[in-house]
Amino acid sequence: MPNDGYLDESVHWKIRSGLVAFAEPTHREVADVILDCGLATEVGQRLGSGKEADVYLCRDGQRWVVVKVYRQYRTSHKGDRRIKLESMGQRALREFDLLSYAWQGGARVPEPGDRNENMFSMQYLGTPTTVAPMLQDAVLEHPESFLRETVTGIEGLAEAGVVHSDLSPFNILVHEGRPWFIDLAAGIRIDRLGSPPWVRLQEALRSLEHGGAVLHRYFRKYGLSLDTEDLIARVRAKIDLFRLE
Repeated sequence: MPNDGYLDESVHWKIRSGLVAFAEPTHREVADVILDCGLATEVGQRLGSGKEADVYLCRDGQRWVVVKVYRQYRTSHKGDRRIKLESMGQRALREFDLLSYAWQGGARVPEPGDRNENMFSMQYLGTPTTVAPMLQDAVLEHPESFLRETVTGIEGLAEAGVVHSDLSPFNILVHEGRPWFIDLAAGIRIDRLGSPPWVRLQEALRSLEHGGAVLHRYFRKYGLSLDTEDLIARVRAKIDLFRLE
């Protein structure tokens, strides 16, 4: 079985014995697993759902945290083929590694907590009563300075060695008036060996071009313009520090 290192032996036993039920767990079942593996001491409401994962508001002792749970048994968009359980553990591990790397590099991302198989915890952004909104849903009091900080934040990610491959108003939170970047699931580690450097470089620049265009369309409603070419040039300067060419 591929990716054996991502699952503990109890999960492998369930797979081999046929005891894994290929159905989405209920909120109670997810909460029980989060509590059992020690990612939180209390599980609250589900904050949101994406194509592959759900996000839950939790407490870890006195601290509010968020737990992202990759859905183990989600179905492929191409027909009804099931996504293998171990591959979702791998995806959770990959995002957690990217989040940890970006945070350690000083990028404005939620502080990572702990990971267990297909789920991981991270810093909660918001107040005791209100979750930090996505940029898509926020009304900016100072849009011009927020745009500048967004560009600086994208540079900060690149300086930490990560390029966000899905920049959009849905993947930026507004917390304390500043942009915070989330959902690094498909991020690009521009400093890591693997594929040829020029391949990673071109992939990163294409992602930035697309993300810059998406953010440009968003900020137009405030009468502002995001210079995508300038953004790419500034991030390219950070990427060049890793000598990818």
